[in-house]
Amino acid sequence: MDRKLNLNRAETFSFINPWIRYFLFFFSFLFWVFSLLIVAIGLYAKVQKATDTVRDTFLIDPAVILIVVGVVMFFITFCGCIGALRENIRLLKTFSFSLTLVFLTQLAIAILGFFYSDQTRDTLGKFVKKAIVHYRDDLDLQNLMDYIQKEFKCCGWNNYIDWSWNLYFNCTQENPSSERCSVPYSCCIPIPGEVVVNTMCGFGVQSQNSLEATKSIYPMGCVDRAVIWIESHLLLVGALALGLALPQVNPGIHTGNGQHSLLRLA
Repeated sequence: MDRKLNLNRAETFSFINPWIRYFLFFFSFLFWVFSLLIVAIGLYAKVQKATDTVRDTFLIDPAVILIVVGVVMFFITFCGCIGALRENIRLLKTFSFSLTLVFLTQLAIAILGFFYSDQTRDTLGKFVKKAIVHYRDDLDLQNLMDYIQKEFKCCGWNNYIDWSWNLYFNCTQENPSSERCSVPYSCCIPIPGEVVVNTMCGFGVQSQNSLEATKSIYPMGCVDRAVIWIESHLLLVGALALGLALPQVNPGIHTGNGQHSLLRLA
């Protein structure tokens, strides 16, 4: 009789520390909701743009990137949420393995980017070139490039001449575009006290020599500006990297503790 009573108690007893269980559930549920929001924003942006004809921008399309990141987050956090709620060892293992894999992938990319900086620069340059080429074809890419150039106070990848990669800004005599030899307004140095942004401030800049052009536009390319920014904000970059790593490592440790408790009593 006592043995049956003990068995019934064992069936209803939680083998995972309640604090660990609720922490995992709350953490996973929070990011699960966040992942749904990311996917929704990505899908909305993709539907609104309807730029399926521009297939060359698929891999650098911000909307596609949001959808992919959101789906991956949804899968991982779903495993953590249900695994913690149901004390399912398989889902907890999947959650822990996925977090570890994501963390190691990010670490590997950071290390490779540091030791192979030239190759990383060339790879990023190819992506930026695509963004410049399709600047007028994809509204998201256009807004992204404008934001980068305004925030980093730069123009083009190496310099302002890179905007000749774009069909509309190409600085050749054969180009019939009214924007020939121009650069986007985001390259322009803002005039103090200017209320209305002059979107035509970059017209004809590519036909000028560098000394004349840099009087009205940012003289440096975005790659050099990015390097300078990273070197001058190493503490901030380190803090951001740590901030991204902790949400992945901490739940992984708690998940490992929960798995150990279940396996020990399985």
